[in-house]
Amino acid sequence: MEPILVEVIAYAPTAFYHCMHCEVVWKEAGVGDRIHREQMGAALPDNLLHDYQTLSTWVQQLVERHHGRVVVKVVDAASLEGFAKSLRYRARHYPAVIVNGNDRYVTGDFAAAEAEIARRLEARPDSWQRAQR
Repeated sequence: MEPILVEVIAYAPTAFYHCMHCEVVWKEAGVGDRIHREQMGAALPDNLLHDYQTLSTWVQQLVERHHGRVVVKVVDAASLEGFAKSLRYRARHYPAVIVNGNDRYVTGDFAAAEAEIARRLEARPDSWQRAQR
């Protein structure tokens, strides 16, 4: 069976990198890591960074709990893809969780999204076979 796709549209920290050759030069000069740390530190305001950390913890727990039966894709809301997905799923508040392209949960309602994921997993024919093993 195909895994359930969970798409999350959220504001995500962003760091910009140069080409691989330039990155090697910057790293050898001793400034590359410092610049990237500064970028990541200033990428999001504190409230959005807290939201992203909460989201990150939830995603890690979700993936560990369902062992390959769930695939999570996090899309930065400020990216072109995030903008397009926001229009498609009518998401105006973030984080927005979309389960299998149908069900939408916004503003961090992770419990409701997780209940939907569990319901979909239970409805699968392979769930009964796994429970019997």
